[in-house]
Amino acid sequence: MGAIDTEETQIVAEAEKALADIRIVREEVSKVIYGQESVVENVLLAILSGGHALLVGVPGLAKTKLVATLGTVLGLDGNRIQFTPDLMPSDILGSEVLEEREAGRRAFRFIKGPVFAQLLMADEINRASPRTQSALLQSMQEYAVTIAGQHYDLPRPFHVLATQNPLEQEGTYPLPEAQLDRFLLQVNVDYPDIASERRILLETTGAEEATASPVLSAARLMEIQTLIRKMPVSESVLEAILALVRAARPGEGHADTDRDVAWGPGPRAGQSLMLTARARALYQGRLAPSVDDVRALAGPVLQHRMALTFAARAEGKTVTDVIAAIAQRDFN
Repeated sequence: MGAIDTEETQIVAEAEKALADIRIVREEVSKVIYGQESVVENVLLAILSGGHALLVGVPGLAKTKLVATLGTVLGLDGNRIQFTPDLMPSDILGSEVLEEREAGRRAFRFIKGPVFAQLLMADEINRASPRTQSALLQSMQEYAVTIAGQHYDLPRPFHVLATQNPLEQEGTYPLPEAQLDRFLLQVNVDYPDIASERRILLETTGAEEATASPVLSAARLMEIQTLIRKMPVSESVLEAILALVRAARPGEGHADTDRDVAWGPGPRAGQSLMLTARARALYQGRLAPSVDDVRALAGPVLQHRMALTFAARAEGKTVTDVIAAIAQRDFN
């Protein structure tokens, strides 16, 4: 019993220290990003959980600025890729060049691409071709790339924060389902409220513009990520996650889902909920997640891992509406 009590005391102490660090991170980000509290929270949850996030919204909503600010505040070495239709996989991963060395010998040397960073900003990711989008698949899942048969590990931690324009815009390509599933969360970025927009106008058009300062180091961020994986999850929260994910799949005995959902989330969605629910609890100053955390994260975790049937789309239903109905049906 003594060893268990000591371990619990240590986790509590680590959690309190981590909470203080997270609070300072939030304060620094708020100096630059006005409003959008839920967007900032969800992107931070993805990073604290050790995963990647997809930010979806029209241009001009400070998505790119948010990613750059987080890189500074979290102490991460970052790179930015502007995705365009002519972007090639080698522009992301790197390529081999033939060099002439001593005694006239020639050999290939690998030049690393921008993916070799701790925080990769993939800007307007859906403006590149599916072939180039898929170049990120291995790096997002395995934290490594393979070039000409050689295996190269990426820096740790490694996070991809991608921005995406709505698919209705010109010159966009839908992301492959396999790549969408690699994103821990999809974060929808909406227009700011009037108070936030007023502050944006005043604060960003003067002689000086606010900047954020570094708060964490990469090593400290990884310590917090490890702590989150140690946080206990109750049986009720585990059952809620299983119930939610399985209820979003057709063929599980739910007539509404069978009618509205063409294909549903896989086990990776449950893993994402387990991690982000823990991170949300810590973010809000709690030591264990609750069913409310699962409900709050249902949309960001599931919406990019599901597709609606033609009949549901014809009725004007959205994935968000369907997920909200499923969460309410199973948890209330």
